[in-house]
Amino acid sequence: MRKRVALLGATGSIGASTTDVLLRHPDRFEPVALSAHRDVAGLVARCRALRPRRAAIADIALLDALAQGLRDAGLATEALAGPAALVALAAADDVDCVVAAIVGAAGLESTLAAARAGKQVLLANKEAIVMAGPLLAAALATGGGTLLPLDSEHNAVFQCLPPGYARDPGRHGIERIVLTASGGPFRGWTAAALAGVTPEQACAHPNWRMGRKISVDCATLMNKGLEVIEAHGLFGLAPERIEVVVHPQSVIHSLVAYRDGSTLAELGNPDMRTAIAAALAWPERIAAGVPALDLIATRRLDFEAVDTDTFRCLGLAYAALRAGGAAPTILNAANEVAVEAFLNGSLRFPGIAAVVERTLAAVSGPAPTELEAVLDADRRARAQALQLIAQS
Repeated sequence: MRKRVALLGATGSIGASTTDVLLRHPDRFEPVALSAHRDVAGLVARCRALRPRRAAIADIALLDALAQGLRDAGLATEALAGPAALVALAAADDVDCVVAAIVGAAGLESTLAAARAGKQVLLANKEAIVMAGPLLAAALATGGGTLLPLDSEHNAVFQCLPPGYARDPGRHGIERIVLTASGGPFRGWTAAALAGVTPEQACAHPNWRMGRKISVDCATLMNKGLEVIEAHGLFGLAPERIEVVVHPQSVIHSLVAYRDGSTLAELGNPDMRTAIAAALAWPERIAAGVPALDLIATRRLDFEAVDTDTFRCLGLAYAALRAGGAAPTILNAANEVAVEAFLNGSLRFPGIAAVVERTLAAVSGPAPTELEAVLDADRRARAQALQLIAQS
């Protein structure tokens, strides 16, 4: 029987890579539902390729446009719209596996719904753990579902863990995990040089092809900071046992160090299809369309320490993780607002870290125990960040 897949966030970079893997294995996977935020044309194109039963656009005002686009394409796919439709897609009875690839806080509710419904959740939306890790864990426990990480770094850690690993690092002899960072497009730059960075420069990642928001996060190293928080939630290690090193080649995606002195690493070409295929077929292995790593052509693997004085977002993420409470939610919300402001030209690149830092200092709250508390902390942080940007 084919695994029935819902792909939420179908028009983004993860959605494109997932589509490619699904099309390579029509005998193994049945795409039954797709979603997008506002890209009607992109969603219709994905539907034309995958032929799902249902498609949802998050912006309810675009329902008619989606329905018309599907009709014009000669598709019988049902058109849906709005946040409630995303939740319904994630929890539908005819879905076995949900690829949670909606960017940012917008993907939280549908991810929680998939977990509560007992689905296999393939998580690319790191904000679900950053903002609401305990809620996601509780939803998975309630529904009896499983979670597999799609981030290349966390998927690599997952692959390097021993069979039966269940958030008990000491029992399995794990000393620490090491997340690698390419350093982004500005590795080696000074703080003064970063003052004039443009959105186009920040989105030009040297190794990976990604959306604009995550590309900026990689340039500030906030993406790596969010990954540290995600690693803590996924694997149960204390912050001091989660290390970040710069690895410009992006060949080693993460490492796990054990107390016997062994360090296991996952290596591969920088292509998200590898992690996606590994998660979709787990525990089996299937072709992903990614060439095998050529060690001779690779020639060398370099490592260096992170310049946390220049790239301050990583340190802010560690601080939010250690502070606990609502701090990770606040960090994420402030960062989303600041990145959007940078992309639209109303904030300079160094201002992203400044806005996040000042928002963390101004907004606080206990660890959220309900979704509404998470969303409240998110709203308060966004309002504060917008105020700070308006005053800058």
